[in-house]
Amino acid sequence: METYPLAVNVVVSADMLRVMLADGREVAAPLAWFPRLQEATEEQRKNWRFIGGGVGIHWASVDEDVSIDTLLMRK
Repeated sequence: METYPLAVNVVVSADMLRVMLADGREVAAPLAWFPRLQEATEEQRKNWRFIGGGVGIHWASVDEDVSIDTLLMRK
């Protein structure tokens, strides 16, 4: 049975998205990859929630979803 990496924390700065995973890894990606987040206010960037038990992250105020598989470039 395949296990999926799960996010346990998210930090969004003015230029980077950093996601800490349950297995201890940290994944970072430039906000330029996510234009809605890049254009969002600091308050909007902080207003996220996990979806699917940690397989993704959702920002309701900017209608953005990011999957952990996307960040890890998994199919």
